[in-house]
Amino acid sequence: MIDHVDNRTRSRIMASVGGKHTGPEMSLRRYLHKRGYRFRLHRKDLPGTPDLVLPKYRLAIFVHGCYWHRHPGCAYAGMPKSNVDFWSAKFERNIERDRRQRRELIEAGWRTLVVWQCGLRFCQDRLGELETAIRGEAKSEEWPSVPPKRR
Repeated sequence: MIDHVDNRTRSRIMASVGGKHTGPEMSLRRYLHKRGYRFRLHRKDLPGTPDLVLPKYRLAIFVHGCYWHRHPGCAYAGMPKSNVDFWSAKFERNIERDRRQRRELIEAGWRTLVVWQCGLRFCQDRLGELETAIRGEAKSEEWPSVPPKRR
């Protein structure tokens, strides 16, 4: 597919994509707060600066976009059709960085939970599963474990 904007405009658009206080993150924050969970945001003293940290549960939560963090099996993790070598390398670096940060957190005695954007968008009826993951004992989990079907 041909891009409908010039390179300079595309670069400006991509540079404006934020990493904090995103829509999916805000949705998760509202959900957890309503249920009485208290958390800290973007703790810089932890590897990867997790989006939410629940100290009571020693849990670091990352809210990942399916596209940028390559949610396995998700319809929203498509590959761009142009400049494929660049994007493949970029996505591989993102995946490796995510693995490394989660490993470092686990080694420091934290549990990790990755909440995927598609789950927050299409699995609102299953959000209760997050509370099971929060109170659970698994060192590392992902939600949803299986991507929802594209709507």
